Amino acid sequence: MSPKKSNVRWTIVGLMLGLLLAALDQTIVSTAMPTIVGKLGGLDKFVWVFSAYLIANVVSMPIFGKLSDMYGRKLFFLLGLGVFMIGSALCGMSTTMFELIVYRAIQGIGGGALMPIVFTIVFDLFPPEKRGKMQGLFGAVFGISSVLGPLAGAYFTDNVDWTWIFYINLPLGVVSFALIALFYHPVLPTNRNQKIDWWGTLTFTAAILLLMFGLELGGKEFAWNSIESYSLFAGFIVLFGIFLLVESKAAAPIVPLHLFRNKLFSSSMAVSLLYGAMMIAAASYIPLFIQGVFEGSATSAGQVMTPMMLGVVVSSTLGGRFVGKTSYRNIMLVSAVLLIIATTLLSTVSVESPRWLVTLYMVVMGLGIGMSFPVTSMSALHNISPQYRGTVNSLVSFFRSIGSAMGVTVLGAVQAGALKSRLAELMPNSGLTDKPIDPQALLQPAVRAGIGAADLQKMIMGLADSIAFVFTCTIFMAIAGFIFILLMGKAKMDIPKHSPVKAAEAKAE
Repeated sequence: MSPKKSNVRWTIVGLMLGLLLAALDQTIVSTAMPTIVGKLGGLDKFVWVFSAYLIANVVSMPIFGKLSDMYGRKLFFLLGLGVFMIGSALCGMSTTMFELIVYRAIQGIGGGALMPIVFTIVFDLFPPEKRGKMQGLFGAVFGISSVLGPLAGAYFTDNVDWTWIFYINLPLGVVSFALIALFYHPVLPTNRNQKIDWWGTLTFTAAILLLMFGLELGGKEFAWNSIESYSLFAGFIVLFGIFLLVESKAAAPIVPLHLFRNKLFSSSMAVSLLYGAMMIAAASYIPLFIQGVFEGSATSAGQVMTPMMLGVVVSSTLGGRFVGKTSYRNIMLVSAVLLIIATTLLSTVSVESPRWLVTLYMVVMGLGIGMSFPVTSMSALHNISPQYRGTVNSLVSFFRSIGSAMGVTVLGAVQAGALKSRLAELMPNSGLTDKPIDPQALLQPAVRAGIGAADLQKMIMGLADSIAFVFTCTIFMAIAGFIFILLMGKAKMDIPKHSPVKAAEAKAE
């Protein structure tokens, strides 16, 4: 046993701050990029500011999850937070776009440690009867942070200086570091003598890097049918096959393949991937619709997502509270039904749709997404040995992030194709479909001013219809999620009979 007892209250504050920072920095750069490009140049490289963080984040998650199982959560939370703060400080001092990209990758490595380890520590700290409530609370924090990122980026860029979207991490990070260092005293792992799976780590890292490069750069830096795309995806398939072979023989694999024989675990991973794709679809295309069709301000992007954010907070909290009262499947079925309804409604949006109605659809979408944060984390860990908790939580975050990356790529291609096709119908002699169309251009006042009123109205109609088609595609994702949820079975979180929650319920009866 640890010689000291953790101060749970201050530990929770420290963990929330750490999660807040890691989640914010996934999106905080978006509204600041025009200013950053104006200061540093490198317009042709700016996409890498987002990609570098995401790629480093995704690759490092399972590695840190496994290491935290072997050597302790506290060590790797503090290490990840330290790396994250160093990357933040360097980002703020960047003088070129290349420097910023490199430093964002350092940030991403640190963030990859923070998110999964935070949820694992919460699971370690609390008894079964309180885990659902706390996981729901942290899921709400994650949802809020992800959506508030653009708003925070806009605020610091407009009212302070763009460098403070990175420097703000330092004082908050120091507080989080101090709280965890002083007040969190975990029991040390019993499997510290395991050997690190170096070959698994190397092949996994190389394979996921190739996949992420392919997803992030395909259709942007080079065409999907180019030798570069084929090479990246072929390299991923080969290296991932080698990784699976290595893991099947490793004594302490970085990703224990035997976990996937558990139907509840595998279903939870599939649901996390699909929900990640649907969440990024909502976060990307609802603001594009509102700003492009209703001419909303791009700098208020964070406010655009507020209705969905509130839905995420409410359902994440409720989902966590109902874990233990009914099966994981029952809770997630409610979530899936809400998502099927939300995506179906969003597939009907058009230029005639009133703003209040789109807002209502956003709330339903948020209510559907939010439940997945606490429930999939807990269902994936159901009856899993404590020695795999860090690994499992990291895989939940990993699959959600991979889902987001794939969602951005696939749905981006779908939306671009739908926009081109629709404009060809509406404006057959305009020549607009002879080259790639950037839907973001329609958000710029200068571009709008140079287009005739009749043509602009047709282009806005094409934009609205292409976004509606994207949500038509997400209906199938929601249905697939429903099917995987059905496969989760009747498993339910077991609360010991002597727990305070059981005693209170019995007394109430």
